[in-house]
Amino acid sequence: MRKIITIAVAIIFSATAYSQTTLTLEQSKSLALKNNKTSQNSALEIEAAQQVKKNAYTNYFPKVSANVFGMQAINPLIEYKMEGGNLPVYDGNLANLPTATQFAYFPGMELSMIQRTAIGVLNIAQPIYAGGKITTGNKLATLNVDVKEQQQQLIGNEILLKTEQQYWQLISLQEKQKTLEKYELLLGGIRKQVDDAFKAGLIIKNDVLKVQIKQSELEANKNKLLNGKKLATMQFCQTIGIPFDSTLVLQETIDISQSPLAYYTDHSPALTNRTEYKLLEKSVEATRLQTKMKTGDYLPTVAVGLAGYHLNMLEKGTKNFTNGLAYVSVSIPISDWWGGSYSIKEQKIKQQIAENTFEDTKGLLNLQMEKAWTDVNETWKQIAIMQETALQAEENLKVSQTGYESGVVILSDLLEAQALVTETADKLIEAKTQYKLAVTTYLQVTGRK
Repeated sequence: MRKIITIAVAIIFSATAYSQTTLTLEQSKSLALKNNKTSQNSALEIEAAQQVKKNAYTNYFPKVSANVFGMQAINPLIEYKMEGGNLPVYDGNLANLPTATQFAYFPGMELSMIQRTAIGVLNIAQPIYAGGKITTGNKLATLNVDVKEQQQQLIGNEILLKTEQQYWQLISLQEKQKTLEKYELLLGGIRKQVDDAFKAGLIIKNDVLKVQIKQSELEANKNKLLNGKKLATMQFCQTIGIPFDSTLVLQETIDISQSPLAYYTDHSPALTNRTEYKLLEKSVEATRLQTKMKTGDYLPTVAVGLAGYHLNMLEKGTKNFTNGLAYVSVSIPISDWWGGSYSIKEQKIKQQIAENTFEDTKGLLNLQMEKAWTDVNETWKQIAIMQETALQAEENLKVSQTGYESGVVILSDLLEAQALVTETADKLIEAKTQYKLAVTTYLQVTGRK
């Protein structure tokens, strides 16, 4: 019978373990990047920017246009009438014309033209110079693609940072749950001892009540922890883009084997590796190119072209015409110069603002790296303090247990010693977690995430 029960328990345990979902940190990061909608939209923005870049490149090519015009007028556009009459007969001698004695009759005539017409025109124009706007426009389009790619990288960094932060916080809750379970076993052992002692008449009911109170407190703390763990798991699942799974188990452990020096890097070169720094650089570059574009609006444009046309009068007896021409076009926006100077000055001011923002933000980025490095060192020192405190609490518990068994230490002191072990263990877990989070942040702000 015992063998059957053992097998059944093993089967149940195996089924439970098999049903659990386990994730490593790298798997979690991969899922977060894959499933995040903001990241997906960022990829689409890159694709759109690439199309804009391709479109800008077509401005180097000739512009081809075709136009067809047809019309039907109510009345002919050209009408001419000549009255009839007698005209002198010209004998070749101009001297005789004023005194001519012979005349010929001219019957008169009416002429009407252009009532129905169709015109087809084909024009091909190749820009030679456009105030530098074509070249500058292509540079801006290329820059826009670079900016979208950097923005996607920034979004990815933020997603990875958020994922790792939530991952370690959930690991922390898992570790704290183990601590509570250990404390629960300790209290259960003492409860058995005091129950046996009370039944034997060795202690009063008050000692039993003290243990029961501690167990009630533990149960409340356990429920609070489990609820917090559930919410943290739900948040984590949402971040990485998977359905909520109450059986989710994270495989990593909080490793603190490496000291802060293992993560330190020179902040000067690290600054230029940051995505935020690169975006600021491109922002300044964009304003400079926009200044060139604005200046180009007020420069002459030159183009050469070919044009051909076909004219059909759509009337009987009329002749159709086909012709072609080559031309050079020069356009000078003379009247725009008055207001153009102010627009250019405005754009130059915007450029200066972007440059000032860049310089100011560089200082803030440096400050951010210094603060992150300070946090790494402070959390590392806190681990050492809590490790020492935890050892002291463990030693105090051993002494209290020995004293209680020999009757030197009262039950309340023993219970307090046990609670102190749990408390210091939780604080040590929290210190380790904060160190991992500080390291994660430091790596991110120094361009290594």
